[in-house]
Amino acid sequence: MKKKAVAVLVTAVMAMGMVSAVSVQAGIEDKTLIVGFDAEYPPYGYMDDDGEYTGFDLELAQAVCDLEEWELEKKPINWDSKDMELNSGSIDCIWNGFTMNGREDDYTFSDPYVDNSQVIVVAEDSGIDKLTDLAGKTVGVQAASAALDLLQSEEEGGQKELADTFGSLNEFADYNTAFTELQAGALDALAIDIGVAKYQLNSRGEGFKILDETLNTEQYAIGFKKGNDELCDIVNADLQKLADDGTVAELAEKYEISDMVTLKASDDASKDDAKDDTEAADDTEADTAEEK
Repeated sequence: MKKKAVAVLVTAVMAMGMVSAVSVQAGIEDKTLIVGFDAEYPPYGYMDDDGEYTGFDLELAQAVCDLEEWELEKKPINWDSKDMELNSGSIDCIWNGFTMNGREDDYTFSDPYVDNSQVIVVAEDSGIDKLTDLAGKTVGVQAASAALDLLQSEEEGGQKELADTFGSLNEFADYNTAFTELQAGALDALAIDIGVAKYQLNSRGEGFKILDETLNTEQYAIGFKKGNDELCDIVNADLQKLADDGTVAELAEKYEISDMVTLKASDDASKDDAKDDTEAADDTEADTAEEK
């Protein structure tokens, strides 16, 4: 994380030998949270019609920064290079529909906040209705994605056996390009996250469908460099605050992923909301009685 007077502070801390560099970062004002994201991954991160980067994940990251009085730096990255970006310190976290399943040992992850399935998208008139219909077909997938990992995995739950039936498995840098290829007929199908698939189908109109059979179910979380527990803990606490005050639910509704978001208000917050509703109803009844 960036901060003022970092050289002086870090030198002092090293001399004292009391805390880690991560702890120093977490205790200094004027911080900048650098979020690495795929700029073509709606609804989680993308460029809108005004040329601004936005999306569910980026708005949620901004809300966390607002709570901490941090500056948010949105850094588009090549998804293939996400590990290099994180390990080099050029970004503080990977926050953009990032699957944690199977990667738990490689990163320090936040609490999961979205349940996500890997699905297959095809043209409505393709004649493909189930996974076995993909035999001999040309299937597209994003490079370095969870869908690709799944289709290459021979472990329990992996789908390499299915992928081996494909005519070919073509990798793309982003799903916008892959959808263009699907629309042009150069691809028969796409393996993709369901949230991204729904967004693409809603924005592109009719002509596509999602197969009923899913490839698997997974969870999204924020990926921090392995061992960066302190920053992870701060963000986790803030995410719960944002769930409690309704921000998460509001953003989920805005981006049409309410049925996928798992980050919910705590029991205490729910009770407080119920109490407020009851008090409001009592006040309304009292006002009505006075009017009568």
